[in-house]
Amino acid sequence: MNFQQLRIIRETVRQHFNLTEVANALFTSQSGVSKHIKDLEDELNVELFVRKGKRFLGLTDPGKELLVIVERMLLDAGNIKRLAEQFSQRDQGQLTVATTHTQARYALPRVITAFKAAFPRVHLVLHQASPDELVRLLLDGQADIGIATEAIADVPELASFPFYSWHHSVIAPVDHPLQQAQTLSKEAISEYPIVTYHHGFTGRAQIDRGFAEAGLTPDIVMTALDADVIKTYVELGLGLGIVASMAVDPSRDHGITELKGPPLFGSQTTRLAIRRGHYLRSYAYRFIELCSSSLDEQTVRQALQLSRASE
Repeated sequence: MNFQQLRIIRETVRQHFNLTEVANALFTSQSGVSKHIKDLEDELNVELFVRKGKRFLGLTDPGKELLVIVERMLLDAGNIKRLAEQFSQRDQGQLTVATTHTQARYALPRVITAFKAAFPRVHLVLHQASPDELVRLLLDGQADIGIATEAIADVPELASFPFYSWHHSVIAPVDHPLQQAQTLSKEAISEYPIVTYHHGFTGRAQIDRGFAEAGLTPDIVMTALDADVIKTYVELGLGLGIVASMAVDPSRDHGITELKGPPLFGSQTTRLAIRRGHYLRSYAYRFIELCSSSLDEQTVRQALQLSRASE
């Protein structure tokens, strides 16, 4: 058994058993993929895949159990490399942080500035992704830390920690009639067209739930992935905007105004996530602590140890 065979097993499942896509992903040939699988099955004396002719349809029961071991072995192989780098190059290397546009644009500039000042020789990769893509990057070992509001809290393979809380703000073009309203309400804003986030981004589910609980069906005329686009079209008069509170900056947002009033859609919590078992170098723990002073290295390590012990 070799690591190329292990990678092929994992990639075959990820590519939904399409060997052509597996070959493309691993920069090899389809015949080479087939040979590696056949050699491994012969070595183990067990079939790992359900077949129909030459097509792969799924994993056999032994294949399913082997996949769990394969994932663990590949994770540990990456950990060995990171462990060696930790002691040979303490203050240099690479840290990959996967996050959404909103977090990258509004929550992380202060953290990243402080981190780069402390670790100038660490190459920081900021990978912008959707919440679902972010989870996949963490699970694949392509990201060390994930930061998002959606998706990460309920993934068993991830350990997540609260970063900060925020709420949604309602924005409008300057001189909008609702600026004169004494009380801002869901009923009042639902009388106007609305521009807000796409489904699955930046608390959109909570916005929908808030309107539904009030028995309202808002006229959402446009959705976008980030607040900058939403603010642009609100300024052009397309409608009211519902954006993350940290995206509103009066010193820069001259063509729009934030409507004053209580938060209408509750609060949200952005979280940091790490794949359980993923080895973090010391500067990764420092990055987390810069995000939240309560998440020092000892606290995070203890939480990870407790979560592994409970599995």
